[in-house]
Amino acid sequence: MSRDAEATFLFADIAGFTALTEAHGDEQAVQLVEEFANAVQAELPHVDGEYVKTVGDALMLRVPDPADAVRLGLWITRNAMSGHHAPSVRVGGNYGSAVERKGDYFGTTINVAARVSALAAGGEVLVTGQTAALAPDLEGVLYESRGRQVLRNVAEPVEIFAVVRVDENANHLAIDPVCQMAVDPDRAVGRLLLDEKAYHFCSLTCAAAFAQHPERYPH
Repeated sequence: MSRDAEATFLFADIAGFTALTEAHGDEQAVQLVEEFANAVQAELPHVDGEYVKTVGDALMLRVPDPADAVRLGLWITRNAMSGHHAPSVRVGGNYGSAVERKGDYFGTTINVAARVSALAAGGEVLVTGQTAALAPDLEGVLYESRGRQVLRNVAEPVEIFAVVRVDENANHLAIDPVCQMAVDPDRAVGRLLLDEKAYHFCSLTCAAAFAQHPERYPH
């Protein structure tokens, strides 16, 4: 085994695959997984990505650059299975180091990526806070905080962000004035009124910082 250089690991799968199998049969479900895998693998050379393996209906991918990984996740959810009656796809990702063995990868980074993927809804890309922080300025992309999540078999809660295309969701998202993350007002952890204007925050830490020194932040 060898300690691998750091990279972003993604898990991408078809949302509701069990229900899809029951509704349409095993043969069609397997065909969909093959089409999905082929579409994603054809896109990987554009981001210097690596197909690691398939686990059930989930693809495990390795992309060295976090920004490329975020873009790939958005491409997968929007384009990999587009078309009439195409199943919804979800993606979860985490950046970090892993142990490589015979072309496969192991370690906490991988475990967290898989757990993050399991949290995602159909059509959604979720990444850890560490991943989002390494790709903060992607054109047309915002990060919507989902707060700190307790993940199975992971010791500490992990900060999770949804990757949101500006053209799709910007109209209903507020921007945290402290960290500049996108925040869904209905899910905001903190909310403050200043001069009759409402501000929404991704965390109580940001809300407290703004409350103490609002003049420090653009608003």
